[in-house]
Amino acid sequence: MVSLRLQRVRELLKREIGEVIRREFQVSEAGLITVNDVEVAGDLKSAFVFISILGSADQQRQGLSLLRQHRRRIQELVAGAVILKYTPRLRFLVDDSIARGNRVLEIIEELEKTLPEEPPE
Repeated sequence: MVSLRLQRVRELLKREIGEVIRREFQVSEAGLITVNDVEVAGDLKSAFVFISILGSADQQRQGLSLLRQHRRRIQELVAGAVILKYTPRLRFLVDDSIARGNRVLEIIEELEKTLPEEPPE
């Protein structure tokens, strides 16, 4: 079970990282980057940042590349806004759960179209 403190730190980091990304990166070059979740280690020294990037395939590659290149700058900006004993080392991972969920919905819609309708009783 995750402690209440870790939950609060996760939400705070999620909000602040999202705000830093919004301010620092142009949508036209990196796509629309959203922070879906942040998973923080128990000692608060590292964190996985799960992101999704809306845009073309080129924008998605560019966006992830920019995040990884500017990881230290993002960490510094987050450290200035969120006061913790340790600022976690950020690692950015693409979270494709939204795309998978949309694909499942598409499959369900296709199945519903192919099923014969039952006559009313």
